[in-house]
Amino acid sequence: MNNPVEALPTLSDQLKIRSLEVKGAEGPLAARLYTSGDAGAKRDMLLVFFHAGGFVGGDLEDADMFLRHLADDSQHVAVLASAYTLATEKPFPAAVEDAHAVLLWAKKNKAKLGWSGKQLLVAGIEAGANLAAVCALMARDRGGPLLAGQILVMPMLDPGLTTCSMRELQAPELLDVADACAKAYRGYLPNAADRTHPYASPLQSSRLKNLPPALILSTEDDPLRDEAEQYGAKLISCGVKTTVRRMQPAPLNDVGARNECACRCQALGEIASFIAGLERSETPPAA
Repeated sequence: MNNPVEALPTLSDQLKIRSLEVKGAEGPLAARLYTSGDAGAKRDMLLVFFHAGGFVGGDLEDADMFLRHLADDSQHVAVLASAYTLATEKPFPAAVEDAHAVLLWAKKNKAKLGWSGKQLLVAGIEAGANLAAVCALMARDRGGPLLAGQILVMPMLDPGLTTCSMRELQAPELLDVADACAKAYRGYLPNAADRTHPYASPLQSSRLKNLPPALILSTEDDPLRDEAEQYGAKLISCGVKTTVRRMQPAPLNDVGARNECACRCQALGEIASFIAGLERSETPPAA
């Protein structure tokens, strides 16, 4: 799907979506499980997804269409989309602690998810991609769960907002997106000292070795573009198998538009290829 405005294919009638609760760091969180294909089959791969919204907004509905197509395109993969504590309720590190707790919950509840336990991936868009990247760090630092891969779609990784793409894209609508990022970080990281913490700003981390393979997707005209690509370069320099792709320009009239962009750009194809590569090099069951 190379054209950002290309119509999406029709979803199959085998797609199933189930609402459920998962366990966050301090209590239950709303979640949705997306599967397609044989309803009774156990999937060898579970992809845990976190939504966009700049840490201060967003919900499970935002990326629903993207996740429907992702699950339908990868019928052997179960997709678990989870909510997390927004910064309007509690700032950092509440969201990342929730995200890691959801991975631990998934590992303990394989039967409920129809997952064999063989491969666990983490993914997200924008703020959710920050949480996905941080989950990879936390899983490494805390001894699990073992991740087979991380998928970061237009990630927010630099609270300092220092990259060239953040400062130099001058179109009025892109300035609005950059301003929204700055406002989001003020809500998420009210303590300025937290802005250099690796669990808030993975781009600033000096310890990026021994992380799972990564797929990082940016877009040509996104203020977040450079931080995504810089993070990919840092992962590669630390020996992490990493694929970085810059997608075609797409309208980003507001932060929420990244969900639509991910759905209609070539993101789904890139993710499918990345997942296929992980299946060919299957990791041991999640620890």
